[in-house]
Amino acid sequence: MRRKPSAKVASIGVTQTQLAVEAGLGWLFREQPTEDFGIDAHAEVVDAELVMGRLLALQIKSGSSWFREKGPGGWWFRPDVEHVEYWTNHSLPVAIVLYDPERERCYWQLVDRGTLIETCRGGWKLLVPETQVLDESARAALTQAAEGDPYTLRIRELQLARPWMRMLVEGMRLVIDIEEWVNKTSGRGTIALGVDNEDGNDPEQLVSWNVFLGLSNYAEVVPKLFAWANVSLHDETYDNADYSDYPYSRDDWGVLHPYMNSSGEVDFYRLELTLNDLGRAFLLVDQFASEGPRQLTA
Repeated sequence: MRRKPSAKVASIGVTQTQLAVEAGLGWLFREQPTEDFGIDAHAEVVDAELVMGRLLALQIKSGSSWFREKGPGGWWFRPDVEHVEYWTNHSLPVAIVLYDPERERCYWQLVDRGTLIETCRGGWKLLVPETQVLDESARAALTQAAEGDPYTLRIRELQLARPWMRMLVEGMRLVIDIEEWVNKTSGRGTIALGVDNEDGNDPEQLVSWNVFLGLSNYAEVVPKLFAWANVSLHDETYDNADYSDYPYSRDDWGVLHPYMNSSGEVDFYRLELTLNDLGRAFLLVDQFASEGPRQLTA
């Protein structure tokens, strides 16, 4: 099997966008599963090392072909009608990111009624300005786009987690794998959400993202990131754990704790999610809002 050149270019575009978000903006980057139509990733605003739940959805396009149609001070991007409808009704603000492999630079534009222009044939186009480079110069404008009152931000978080809640309702086992670099004052680590298929293999990963939690306690912060679920130890992993070589004192461990440490540097957790009252209530409200007053099943 040969990898198509277009797939390689697309992958490079996602990687370069991730670098721009994490290194240029200092924010978090979460690549999204393919089930999310027309959205490749989420960028989460980090302000003074605080993760505030302010998110942008990113549609990433890579390659020289996206820069062929010059516009005034930039390039025209022409999305199809289905994507425009999806993006303008999305729970998050959406930005188009174009990666130019010749310049090795990412350019961005928000997708909204102010940037979208309807064409004479009933299609849509928007201008991606050459001045809008995805680096630290974009921080103020993109932060403002991601802003919302606390109520709106919390509802957004629940809407984004809806597919995972439904997986739990369908009987799937969802687990969180965490790697925490315990000697880093930045609180550097990774979090991956996956499905335990109970076949003896590692969980099937759904999504992962890097985190920088400063001096915050992972065991306290992680449950807040998944407020719609109860978080507990993954029984099979911890039943087989050997703590005899763990390099640090375990006297202050709470209910949630690592099952392994690597070289005194990285703590490993595997936690299981079960739907809580908030998650069940949200699914009921979401079903009512989507379908009207029918028989509720959550």
